[in-house]
Amino acid sequence: MIVLSGGTGTPKLLVGLKRVFGEEQLKVIVNTAEDMVVSGNLVCPDIDSVIYTLAGLIDRDRWWGVANDSFYTHTTLKRLGYEEQMRIGDRDRATHILRTELMNRGMSLTEATRELAAKFGITADILPMTDEAVSTKIITPAGKLHFQEFWVKESGEPEVLDVQFEGIEEAKPTEAVLRALNAEHVVLIGPSNPITSIGPILSLRGIRELLKRKKVIAISPIVGDKPVSGPAGKFMAAKGFEISIFGVYKCYEDLLDVLVIDKSDRSTELEGAEVQVLKTDIVLRNEVDSERLGRFIRDIAQAQSTGHRAAQHHVVKLSLCKRYKYSGSDSDE
Repeated sequence: MIVLSGGTGTPKLLVGLKRVFGEEQLKVIVNTAEDMVVSGNLVCPDIDSVIYTLAGLIDRDRWWGVANDSFYTHTTLKRLGYEEQMRIGDRDRATHILRTELMNRGMSLTEATRELAAKFGITADILPMTDEAVSTKIITPAGKLHFQEFWVKESGEPEVLDVQFEGIEEAKPTEAVLRALNAEHVVLIGPSNPITSIGPILSLRGIRELLKRKKVIAISPIVGDKPVSGPAGKFMAAKGFEISIFGVYKCYEDLLDVLVIDKSDRSTELEGAEVQVLKTDIVLRNEVDSERLGRFIRDIAQAQSTGHRAAQHHVVKLSLCKRYKYSGSDSDE
């Protein structure tokens, strides 16, 4: 199973996918546009969340960092008058130090990630989306902020006017990412932020065109009119998308085959959409929920692999049309 991942929603799902598919069967393509250098070391928040999740070390209260970590280095630096951009735990910091050292020796980010994953005993293939620098910038009334400044330092509070991916035009997907995608028939877009987590991956040269030739399943990160977690709502609104399952559909419209939405959402919002819509409980409260959703996805993936639709008792039947219509008018997004 190949999965496109950000750093919170999708790692929660990886817990269940690991149990259902087997860890060695997972190939996880991870957003790197939120990476930044902190105190001289490269921090890759989304990659690290995937690593720590699969290694059973993730802090499940925050879904980033290492559980029960200490913060002696961070607090000592602060006491000495040095303010870090992120609050990094001591065990977490060791990962960043080793990654930076490996890359200073000449490894690419992909090679360093595989080395780290092996040291953590992980058999899944964790693939950075690119080995080149891409940086998510949040445009606010007060100016441009790196994603981590917006989300960590400013607690996601500023108004969002736009979201930009600096360096995306020059960046290209890695050969490892392209090999993984070319080898698979079904691709899962995890329930991560469609704009800042999945958006950079889809914005890489050739990725959307490649996915149009695949069977693509997406799990909605929105229930009702609210994101399950994180600032997805602000970012979707800033890019002109509704904060709804309709907005999620529009984010992926050109490449989507199946959209999985929460059982509480009104399927009528997607009447006329050229996509198969399936309903289940998508809120992941614990490992049981994650494994249950993992089995649901396995059934969908198997159906897509054999060219069949999913079991009819799961399907919200929709008429097909070439152009989506909402509230009686064509959407221009």
